[in-house]
This record gives sequence, structure tokens and C-alpha cells, in this order.
Amino acid sequence: MNDTPQSPPIKGLGKLIHIAGWAILFCSPFFFTGRESQVTFEGYFRSIIVPLSFMLVFYLNYGWLVRRYLFNRRTGRFLLINLLLIGGTMLFVHLCMRYFYPPETHYPPRPPRPLNETIGFFVVNAVIYSLVAGLSVAIKMTDGWYRVEAIQRELEKERAEAELQNLKSQLNPHFLFNTLNNIYSLIAFSPEKAQEAVHDLSRLLRYVLYESSQPFVPLEKDFDFLRNYVELMRIRLPKHVELKTNIVASSPGTLIAPLLFISLIENAFKHGVSNNKPSFIHLDIHQEGKEVICSILNSYFPKNSDQDKSGSGIGLMNLEKRLGLLYPGCFSFRCGREGDNYHSYLSITINEADI
Repeated sequence: MNDTPQSPPIKGLGKLIHIAGWAILFCSPFFFTGRESQVTFEGYFRSIIVPLSFMLVFYLNYGWLVRRYLFNRRTGRFLLINLLLIGGTMLFVHLCMRYFYPPETHYPPRPPRPLNETIGFFVVNAVIYSLVAGLSVAIKMTDGWYRVEAIQRELEKERAEAELQNLKSQLNPHFLFNTLNNIYSLIAFSPEKAQEAVHDLSRLLRYVLYESSQPFVPLEKDFDFLRNYVELMRIRLPKHVELKTNIVASSPGTLIAPLLFISLIENAFKHGVSNNKPSFIHLDIHQEGKEVICSILNSYFPKNSDQDKSGSGIGLMNLEKRLGLLYPGCFSFRCGREGDNYHSYLSITINEADI
């Protein structure tokens, strides 16, 4: 999984769009002036009064009014302030055009405009300013939507990481509890082997407590942990139990979340061994390209509540939750009884681009 937080897409691109849009608008007098005429300072300033007024309406909405009123659901006040803003801006532009930079005098003088044309002119301008204000609202709302989405994604990521950490904190004592139960049983008939088992357990705990604290580990390290665990369990197996293992990584450096397979192996040893009947456990965990496959077939001697003191069920439930968080849509997991046997199957497709 990629841990690099992504900023909202609108942030960098939006600034470029703003700059490009206003640059085109303010440079337009140079593009639409004929070759025979030159742009004077007075003429240029007169031509950009309207774009400057657009900018005023746009950024007052974008930087202040939308956030203060519209985001706080004070729509009526927002509309009223915009009505006053647009009206005041149009009046200011009209005064600038008429008194500060009046147009060239025409001879003969043009007749005054009819009232209906004047009203229509101001209505059209009011509509244009309203569209500018609406555009600022749309951009600000889109920007806000992207930011909210980014915050939600970050919160969801933190929640998932916290849940994963909680699941791993449950898994570690669960694993330790099961292993100590096995060593306790071993002490009764072979103290020497129990001492060796404690030494082997220390190596396993080093991996569980330290190396597996990383989000992902090399596949070979996790497989080595599984092999050591199997050998630790092999010590206490009766002679009538057949144990076959094949734990091989074709690409040892492939990264995988740690401790995904241990619950399935624990389950096989827990329910696959009988003290007085022929039993078997066949472990096959291997890698095929980007796919890691775990297939475990064992005889089935389910323990009742008095026999099973290992907290049965915690490991498998945690496994399903972890898979859903770590590899959504990229795994296949099933387990259940097949006749007199029990079969567990887990396949994980690893895309290292997401790690």
C-alpha cells in the first residue's frame, strides 16, 4: 500500500487555471486591436476596468463570501450581499467609464439611448456578473468537495491502520497462548525437548514482536517463520501423525503482510491431530508469479470447549478482517470440512505497486 498522502487535485491545477484565465482576459486588448492602431495606457486601462470588476466579484465570493455564508447555510444573506456587490460594482464601473475615462467624443453626437435599451444593457451586465459569481461558487464548492474527499480518505486510511494494529495486537498474544500450550504439553513427557522448544520459541517471538511490526516483510522471512513454527510443533506430534510440508517462495524478496498464514497452520495442528487415531497434516504454501497460495489439508478431530483452551476462532476471524483491509478484492479465502477432512485455502494476489 502506498503511504504517501495525496493532496487534492484542484490545489495545484486550480492556481494554474486561475493565472491562465486572467492572463488571457487582461491580454485580450492586445489581441483584438487592429494593426493600424496602438494600445494607449488610457485605452488599455479603460478596457480592463470590466475584467478588474469581474475579478473583484469573483474573489470576494471565492475567498470570503462562499466560505462565510454559503458553507454555513446562510444562503439568504449570501444572495443579498451578492446583489449589493454586483449592483455597487456595476455603478462603480459605469462611473469610471463615464467620468474618469470617458469614450472619445463622436461628431455628430450620438443620440441618447432609449430607456428600454439602457435597462436591457444593465440587465445583461447583471446577468454576466451573476455568472461570474456563480462560477466562483462552483469552483469553490468543487475545491471544497475535493478537500473533504481527501480528508475522508485520510481518516479512512488512519482508521484502517488503527484497526490493523488492533488485529495484530490480538494475534500476537493468541499465537503465544497456543504455542505455550504446546510447550506445556511437551514438558510432561520430554523436559529436554521442552527446553529446545523454548529456545525455538524465542526465535519465533523475535519475529512476531519485532520484524512483523513492519506493514510488509519479505516473503522468505515470513516463510522461514512458518517453517520454524512447524518444526516446533513437529516435536510433540505422536508417531501416527503424518506431516508433509512444502513452503517455498519463488521470489523471496516479494513483500507481503506478515503473519497471514499462521492462523491456518495453528488451526490445522489444533484440529488435525488425534492422540490415538491415524492423523495427517499436509501443508503446501508456495508462490506462483504474483500469487501466493496456501493450501492445507488435514484430518479432522474437532475439539470441544473443554479440550480447546486456545481461544479458538480469534485467529481465523482476525485473518478475514486483515485480508479485507490489506488486500481488498485481491484474495480468495475459504475453509471448511470436506468429508472426514478439513481444507483451508488462501490465495493472495500481490501488486507491489500498492505496497
